[in-house]
Amino acid sequence: MATKTKKAETATLQIGDKAPAFALPTDNGGRISLSELKGKIVVLYFYPKDDTSGCTKEAIDFSAAKAKFDKLGAVVIGCSRDSVAAHDKFKTKHKLKVILASDESGKVTESYGVWVEKSLYGRKYMGIERATFLIDRTGKLAAIWRKVKVAGHVDAVLKAAQAV
Repeated sequence: MATKTKKAETATLQIGDKAPAFALPTDNGGRISLSELKGKIVVLYFYPKDDTSGCTKEAIDFSAAKAKFDKLGAVVIGCSRDSVAAHDKFKTKHKLKVILASDESGKVTESYGVWVEKSLYGRKYMGIERATFLIDRTGKLAAIWRKVKVAGHVDAVLKAAQAV
Protein backbone atom coordinates (compact mmCIF):
# COMPACT_ATOMS: atom_id res chain seq x y z
CA MET A 1 0.00 0.00 0.00
CA ALA A 2 2.81 2.44 0.83
CA THR A 3 4.28 1.96 -2.65
CA LYS A 4 1.01 2.92 -4.34
CA THR A 5 0.76 6.03 -2.16
CA LYS A 6 4.35 6.95 -2.95
CA LYS A 7 3.76 6.58 -6.71
CA ALA A 8 0.62 8.71 -6.51
CA GLU A 9 2.57 11.42 -4.67
CA THR A 10 5.49 11.45 -7.10
CA ALA A 11 3.16 11.72 -10.07
CA THR A 12 1.95 15.04 -8.69
CA LEU A 13 5.19 17.02 -8.76
CA GLN A 14 4.33 20.70 -9.09
CA ILE A 15 6.17 23.84 -10.13
CA GLY A 16 7.93 25.20 -7.04
CA ASP A 17 8.54 21.74 -5.53
CA LYS A 18 12.07 20.67 -4.72
CA ALA A 19 13.27 18.48 -7.61
CA PRO A 20 13.84 14.85 -6.58
CA ALA A 21 17.54 14.14 -6.11
CA PHE A 22 19.34 11.89 -8.56
CA ALA A 23 22.82 10.46 -9.12
CA LEU A 24 23.16 8.46 -12.32
CA PRO A 25 25.81 6.97 -14.60
CA THR A 26 26.09 8.72 -17.96
CA ASP A 27 27.44 8.08 -21.42
CA ASN A 28 31.23 7.81 -21.79
CA GLY A 29 31.64 6.40 -18.27
CA GLY A 30 30.54 9.60 -16.54
CA ARG A 31 28.31 10.26 -13.58
CA ILE A 32 25.98 13.15 -12.81
CA SER A 33 23.96 14.21 -9.79
CA LEU A 34 21.53 17.01 -9.10
CA SER A 35 23.50 18.09 -6.03
CA GLU A 36 26.65 18.75 -8.10
CA LEU A 37 24.59 20.93 -10.47
CA LYS A 38 23.36 23.32 -7.76
CA GLY A 39 23.69 26.87 -9.04
CA LYS A 40 22.99 25.80 -12.62
CA ILE A 41 19.76 25.53 -14.56
CA VAL A 42 19.02 21.87 -15.31
CA VAL A 43 16.89 20.58 -18.17
CA LEU A 44 16.08 16.96 -17.32
CA TYR A 45 14.16 15.30 -20.09
CA PHE A 46 12.87 11.74 -19.92
CA TYR A 47 12.40 9.71 -23.07
CA PRO A 48 11.27 6.12 -23.67
CA LYS A 49 14.05 4.47 -25.71
CA ASP A 50 17.37 5.18 -27.41
CA ASP A 51 17.39 5.18 -31.21
CA THR A 52 13.62 5.26 -31.77
CA SER A 53 12.17 7.93 -34.05
CA GLY A 54 10.67 10.39 -31.56
CA CYS A 55 13.47 9.98 -29.04
CA THR A 56 16.12 10.46 -31.72
CA LYS A 57 14.43 13.63 -33.02
CA GLU A 58 14.17 15.03 -29.50
CA ALA A 59 17.83 14.28 -28.71
CA ILE A 60 18.97 15.83 -32.01
CA ASP A 61 16.83 18.93 -31.34
CA PHE A 62 18.28 19.36 -27.83
CA SER A 63 21.80 18.81 -29.22
CA ALA A 64 21.24 21.46 -31.91
CA ALA A 65 20.26 23.97 -29.21
CA LYS A 66 23.07 23.03 -26.80
CA ALA A 67 25.07 26.24 -27.39
CA LYS A 68 21.98 28.33 -26.54
CA PHE A 69 21.43 26.36 -23.32
CA ASP A 70 25.16 26.68 -22.50
CA LYS A 71 24.91 30.49 -22.77
CA LEU A 72 22.19 30.39 -20.10
CA GLY A 73 24.33 28.21 -17.84
CA ALA A 74 21.90 25.35 -18.37
CA VAL A 75 22.84 21.68 -18.41
CA VAL A 76 20.70 19.40 -20.62
CA ILE A 77 20.35 15.77 -19.52
CA GLY A 78 18.38 13.11 -21.37
CA CYS A 79 17.33 10.18 -19.21
CA SER A 80 15.94 6.75 -20.07
CA ARG A 81 16.20 3.23 -18.68
CA ASP A 82 18.62 2.23 -21.44
CA SER A 83 22.09 1.09 -20.41
CA VAL A 84 25.18 3.30 -20.59
CA ALA A 85 26.42 1.11 -23.47
CA ALA A 86 23.19 1.77 -25.39
CA HIS A 87 23.55 5.51 -24.68
CA ASP A 88 27.13 5.45 -26.00
CA LYS A 89 25.99 3.87 -29.29
CA PHE A 90 23.03 6.26 -29.59
CA LYS A 91 25.21 9.31 -28.90
CA THR A 92 27.88 8.27 -31.40
CA LYS A 93 25.45 7.26 -34.13
CA HIS A 94 23.60 10.60 -34.08
CA LYS A 95 26.49 12.85 -32.94
CA LEU A 96 24.50 13.94 -29.88
CA LYS A 97 25.91 16.72 -27.70
CA VAL A 98 23.70 16.33 -24.61
CA ILE A 99 24.43 14.21 -21.55
CA LEU A 100 22.56 10.89 -21.54
CA ALA A 101 21.88 9.43 -18.09
CA SER A 102 21.03 5.78 -17.49
CA ASP A 103 18.31 4.92 -14.97
CA GLU A 104 18.33 1.14 -15.32
CA SER A 105 16.94 0.66 -11.80
CA GLY A 106 14.02 2.98 -12.57
CA LYS A 107 14.30 4.85 -9.26
CA VAL A 108 14.63 8.27 -10.89
CA THR A 109 11.87 7.74 -13.46
CA GLU A 110 9.61 6.69 -10.59
CA SER A 111 10.60 9.63 -8.36
CA TYR A 112 9.69 12.04 -11.17
CA GLY A 113 6.41 10.22 -11.82
CA VAL A 114 7.22 9.39 -15.45
CA TRP A 115 7.14 5.57 -15.14
CA VAL A 116 3.53 5.08 -16.16
CA GLU A 117 1.10 2.56 -17.58
CA LYS A 118 0.87 2.90 -21.33
CA SER A 119 -1.36 1.26 -23.89
CA LEU A 120 -0.55 0.23 -27.46
CA TYR A 121 -3.11 -1.55 -29.61
CA GLY A 122 -5.03 -2.48 -26.46
CA ARG A 123 -1.97 -3.98 -24.75
CA LYS A 124 -1.08 -2.35 -21.43
CA TYR A 125 2.54 -2.08 -20.32
CA MET A 126 4.78 0.10 -18.15
CA GLY A 127 7.00 2.67 -19.84
CA ILE A 128 8.45 6.16 -19.67
CA GLU A 129 6.14 9.07 -20.37
CA ARG A 130 8.03 11.65 -22.45
CA ALA A 131 8.40 14.56 -20.03
CA THR A 132 10.76 17.45 -19.32
CA PHE A 133 11.55 19.15 -16.01
CA LEU A 134 13.20 22.56 -15.84
CA ILE A 135 15.04 22.87 -12.53
CA ASP A 136 16.17 26.30 -11.34
CA ARG A 137 19.53 27.18 -9.78
CA THR A 138 18.21 26.41 -6.28
CA GLY A 139 16.98 22.91 -7.17
CA LYS A 140 13.30 23.75 -7.50
CA LEU A 141 11.03 22.84 -10.40
CA ALA A 142 10.55 25.94 -12.57
CA ALA A 143 8.53 24.28 -15.36
CA ILE A 144 7.13 20.83 -16.19
CA TRP A 145 6.06 19.42 -19.54
CA ARG A 146 4.25 16.07 -19.57
CA LYS A 147 3.19 13.95 -22.54
CA VAL A 148 5.61 15.96 -24.67
CA LYS A 149 5.11 16.29 -28.40
CA VAL A 150 8.60 16.59 -29.88
CA ALA A 151 7.90 19.22 -32.55
CA GLY A 152 8.66 22.67 -31.11
CA HIS A 153 9.37 21.32 -27.63
CA VAL A 154 13.02 22.36 -27.41
CA ASP A 155 12.11 25.95 -28.33
CA ALA A 156 9.50 26.03 -25.55
CA VAL A 157 12.03 24.70 -23.02
CA LEU A 158 14.68 27.21 -24.16
CA LYS A 159 12.21 30.08 -23.80
CA ALA A 160 11.27 28.95 -20.29
CA ALA A 161 14.95 28.54 -19.34
CA GLN A 162 15.63 32.12 -20.43
CA ALA A 163 13.07 33.29 -17.86
CA VAL A 164 14.64 31.33 -14.96
